[in-house]
Amino acid sequence: MTTASRRPLLAVVYDTGSASGATIRAAAGRSCDLLFVGDRNRPQVAEAWAGLAPLGALCDVTGLDDAERVRAVAEHRPAGIVTFSEYQLAETARLAEALGLRGHAPQTVALLTDKIAQRGAFAAAGVDTIRFRPLSPDPRAAIEAVGLPAVVKPRRGAGSKDTFRLTTAQETEAVLGALPHDTEFVVEELLQGDPGVAGAFFGDYVSVESVHTGTGSRQVCVTGKFRLAEPFRETGMLLPCSLSAADQDAVLAVDAAAVKALGVTSGVTHTEIKLTPDGPRVIEVNGRVGGYVPEILKRAAGVNLIRLAIDDALGLPVRGDLTPRFHGVTYQYFLAVPDDGGGTLSAVEGVDELAALPGVDHVEVHAAPGRTYDRQDGTQSHLGVVYGHAPDHAALEATVTSIDATFRPVFRSQPDRPTT
Repeated sequence: MTTASRRPLLAVVYDTGSASGATIRAAAGRSCDLLFVGDRNRPQVAEAWAGLAPLGALCDVTGLDDAERVRAVAEHRPAGIVTFSEYQLAETARLAEALGLRGHAPQTVALLTDKIAQRGAFAAAGVDTIRFRPLSPDPRAAIEAVGLPAVVKPRRGAGSKDTFRLTTAQETEAVLGALPHDTEFVVEELLQGDPGVAGAFFGDYVSVESVHTGTGSRQVCVTGKFRLAEPFRETGMLLPCSLSAADQDAVLAVDAAAVKALGVTSGVTHTEIKLTPDGPRVIEVNGRVGGYVPEILKRAAGVNLIRLAIDDALGLPVRGDLTPRFHGVTYQYFLAVPDDGGGTLSAVEGVDELAALPGVDHVEVHAAPGRTYDRQDGTQSHLGVVYGHAPDHAALEATVTSIDATFRPVFRSQPDRPTT
C-alpha cells in the first residue's frame, strides 16, 4: 500500500480506548493511507489486530525494544503519527521525536499523563492551586496534608478507574486497605461542585474540546455532562451544554490557561473542568480526544475531531468549519452500573422499551449476563449507551428520566470492594 499509493501514510499507534479502526479510516477519507502500529501483548490490540488489516498496513512491534520499534515504523516512511489512546501518548511522542514528525513533545506528554506533574505545572503557572500529594511513601501523611474531603486516583490512567472519594477517617482506612499495590496514586483536594451552573439535572462539570495546529489553537466546543454516578463515573454527555454564555466564556478561559501551562502545541485536547461556587477549576487536561466525544460532536454539528487530529498530524490545513451549529440537543447517555456497586449480572430488563421512548434514536446494549461488573472499574464499566436528540434541555431531562425508569439491570451478588 505504501509503495503503490501517492497519498501520505499516517501511523496510528493503536491501543485501549482508541477510536475504532473503521472510525479512523472513515475520518481519514482520501487524505492518507493508514499504518496501524500495535503491540499484540496488549489485549485490545490483540483482539482488534485482524480487523485492522483491511483498513491499512500493519506494523507489529510485539516484543521489540524502543530502538527496534523506531526502526520498524521508520521502514514504512510515515508522513505523520497519531494515537487516540491515553496509554500510547508517551510512546507516540517518543516515535514522533525519533522520526522527526509532528506531535506532542515528550516533555509535554509527561505533564499530560502524570497527574502529579500536571498539578505542579498548573501551580507554577498560577492556573490552579488545588492541594495535592503523591500517596506514597506515607499515605496517611499525604491525606492529612491535603485534608478531607479528598479524592484518591491513579497517578496515570483514564476513565475514573480505581478512583475513590474520602470523606471520613473510616472511609480512608477502607480505601487504603484495598488499593492495588501495583499502581501509583495521588490524593487531591475534592472540588465541590455548584449544581446551579449547569442546572440541577445536569453534571457540575464540563469538558472543552480543542485543536492545536501550526497556526495556533482553537477551542471547538464546551461539552455538557450528565450527573456523575458514584463515585466518579461519567454517565454521558450532551451538546450544546446548558451553561450560560458568560459561564462558557469563563470555562474557555480556564481551559486556555491550562493548555498553555502544559505547553501543548499540537493535536486535540480534552480538558475536564469542575463548575464550583468559586468559578471553573481544572480537573485535568488530556492530550487526546475524549472518549465518546468525537461521535457526539459529529452527530450534533458535523465537526469531526478524529479528522482534525489526523490533519494536524500530517501537517495539513484544517478542513471544514470548526464553529459548531447545533439544532436542538444531541446526547449520549450511559447505562451505568448502579451506585450500590454492581455484581454478577443476571439479566437486563426493559431493553426493547428503551428504543420506543421519545427522543431515543439508537440503543447499544453490551451488558453480558454472567459477567461481573464493578463500579470501581470506572466509566468503561457501563452496560450500554443510549443515543438520541431532544428539542431542548427540558425535553432531554424528561427523556433521561424515562430511560432510568425503563432500563433495569438485575444483579445477583456484589463485588467485595470498597464503596466510597
